[in-house]
Amino acid sequence: MDIRFLQSLVATVETGSIAAAARREKLTPAAVSQRIQALERALGCNLLARGAHSAQPTEACLSLLPRARLLIRETENLRYDVAGGGLATELKIGAISTALTGIFPTVLDALSRQAPSLKLILRPGSSLQLYEQLLQGELDAAVLVEPPFALPKAMTAHVIRREPLSFISPDPTLPADIDERIRLAPFVRYDPGSWGGRLCQRYLADAGLDPDIRCDMDALETIAILVASGMGNSLVPAWQGLHRDGFYLTEVPDAALYERRIVFLHQSVPGRPTPLRLLREVLSQACSA
Repeated sequence: MDIRFLQSLVATVETGSIAAAARREKLTPAAVSQRIQALERALGCNLLARGAHSAQPTEACLSLLPRARLLIRETENLRYDVAGGGLATELKIGAISTALTGIFPTVLDALSRQAPSLKLILRPGSSLQLYEQLLQGELDAAVLVEPPFALPKAMTAHVIRREPLSFISPDPTLPADIDERIRLAPFVRYDPGSWGGRLCQRYLADAGLDPDIRCDMDALETIAILVASGMGNSLVPAWQGLHRDGFYLTEVPDAALYERRIVFLHQSVPGRPTPLRLLREVLSQACSA
């Protein structure tokens, strides 16, 4: 069984169609389709439910995906080991949106000078999505909000940034006046269903606040835009790259109790330890600059 056939199958499942997989794999749709058909003949089952413009995985396909991804990953690791285990490799790195815009421009600039042969493939997502992708072996590491639960022993997290909870509003606000402003003005809430949003909700609960919530949103950059446009006030972590354009930012009292911690998360025994170690060092430097 050719490992490239498995790569085409995984690409089709992840992109949702054979045409999209072909673009990602730099092949023709016919070549991708032939690879998957060869897999189906070898395994004796249908792997895709094909539509006019889409291809969905069957139950059989879903059952074999974890092992297929593992085989692909181990093949990549073999090539990496044969090449000497250095920095001439690629890493699939997940990152939340504020890390992509606030941290990774500095990181990519530093890596271009320190390790020009190291290629990062960046994948955006929420903290929960990235954590699940990391568990499934789809990522080498992720930069995300610290999970609100104990990590399995197979995972290791390094705190690279601490972001104190802050009040943002169109007008200047003293720390002592924050709770009153939250009570009286419309409020744009950091989605309490997100890992970072739980910290903001905990502050509201501890302070006994029940604001007039206009909307919930797990997109901090958009929350800042809405506050600047006069839609209301909000509580957000002071993320790296936050530009105070059209609003004021004030740390809440005891902000450290509600800080959002950003972590670099990866397998405890990574397949590419050398580039991951360098990436961690560069991330830490970028976050402390």
